[in-house]
Amino acid sequence: MRKWLRRLGIAVVLMAVASATALYSYGRFAEAARGPASHALPTAADATALDRAVAPLLRAHPGRSGMALLADNLDAFTVRAASARAAGRSLDLQYYIWNHDFTGNLLGYEVLRAADRGVRVRLLLDDMTAHGKDSHLAALDAHPNIEVRLFNPSRSRAGVLGRASEMLLRPVAMNRRMHNKAWIADGRVAVVGGRNVGDEYFDAAAQTNFLDLDAVLVGPAVGQTSAIFDDFWNSASVIPLAALSGAEEGALARLRAHGDAGYRSTRAADYVARLRSSPGLPALVGGNALHWLDEVGVYSDPAAKGQGEGKAQWLVHRLGRAMGLAKRELRVISPYFVPGEEGTRWLVGKRAQGVDVSVLTNSLAANDVMAVHGGYAPYRVPLLEGGVTLYELMPHGRQDSSLFGSSGASLHTKAFAVDAERGFIGSFNLDPRSVNLNTEMGILFRDRAATAALLRSYEAKIAPDKSYRIRLLDGELRWDDASVAPPRTWDREPEASAWRRWTARAVGWLPIESQL
Repeated sequence: MRKWLRRLGIAVVLMAVASATALYSYGRFAEAARGPASHALPTAADATALDRAVAPLLRAHPGRSGMALLADNLDAFTVRAASARAAGRSLDLQYYIWNHDFTGNLLGYEVLRAADRGVRVRLLLDDMTAHGKDSHLAALDAHPNIEVRLFNPSRSRAGVLGRASEMLLRPVAMNRRMHNKAWIADGRVAVVGGRNVGDEYFDAAAQTNFLDLDAVLVGPAVGQTSAIFDDFWNSASVIPLAALSGAEEGALARLRAHGDAGYRSTRAADYVARLRSSPGLPALVGGNALHWLDEVGVYSDPAAKGQGEGKAQWLVHRLGRAMGLAKRELRVISPYFVPGEEGTRWLVGKRAQGVDVSVLTNSLAANDVMAVHGGYAPYRVPLLEGGVTLYELMPHGRQDSSLFGSSGASLHTKAFAVDAERGFIGSFNLDPRSVNLNTEMGILFRDRAATAALLRSYEAKIAPDKSYRIRLLDGELRWDDASVAPPRTWDREPEASAWRRWTARAVGWLPIESQL
């Protein structure tokens, strides 16, 4: 027994020394590898097509920001692609995920075309999903007008073992991720919200597509978005890709030669046709769909949160104050919803004050992260007992919801509405990871018309044939399902296999809630 304890003690000491050495070594590397500071380019009155489109609108609405909601996935793609095509000065793009798939490649090609026209491109990605795509990103980075930087990257780029060893030796640091999403063109148009870049966010996935929400912005709110981007771009957590990985010879030339393959493919024919029929950017910057707001702001966790610092400025405090203003009703959409004991008490407390509180999240069958559902499930009964209304999205979408035959749906929208006059749209989930680990961002606004548009999106998602309403019957959970005739009631997780049910339940027993 003593020998075993001695060996365990030696192993712990060696692990601690190795971890301290890895942290010190990475810190030295990161400090030396940091790229030179750069900032958003100043706008002009009429230097670019976007200047000429937006400047007259701002003169007609002095001091206000224009905002339009992007609930339709094709419109969300169109605004990004069209703004890249119209850009003449800069593209600043910040994402947690940029998939190397059909729509990801289409937008990547638009970025390359913009750079070839002389547009300065800064692409900032979280390394959690960028890892393994270095060859494609390095080809873009080889362009003289494009720079790629990564948030909290691993030094090892060669394979799984190297990355796993870094996660083992730097577990706390590696667990902090950049979840922000922002697309900024010429400092004139910004898209902020919940969507990453990939097929499932733009109705191009063959299996399951996300129900998501962005907002396109013009006016002072775009400047706020640019300031957030600059804070991250120049932060201690961000390292240029060039310090980690380089492009193969000829990689950029090959990307130029074949980058439009997606547009030329047979697969793209119907997609492009649908894309052309979407309202897209011209109608939005023409002012037809814009809400002009006096009270609107784009806010983010500080980049220093990637180092575990700046806690007083973390976004959760601002969002908590905004939700706390509810006097009549609070509507919450959170695909990954793990309120914890404190959050549950807070929501039930608002209900006790007479506030009508309802929450929409994913059902187990619709959730793409079973572990999160396992963390959420134990709080359903106390929430329902406290008078909170719960809806869970059904796992099936419209049969025509994807150009490639997808019939699956999963909730990805992160939003809330307060008293039908205040709203939030962004990347923040009501879960411990968004609160404490990830950096998040979003738009807070006060405007009845814009909030009404947000609530219409909420009401559409909680319709009886789109979401289950959960209730208690003699202390047991029941799911009301009106997607069939006659309506039915489930007495277990609807449309979820036994394996998914047991896996989620097992996760709920584990002490990992802080990581969900």
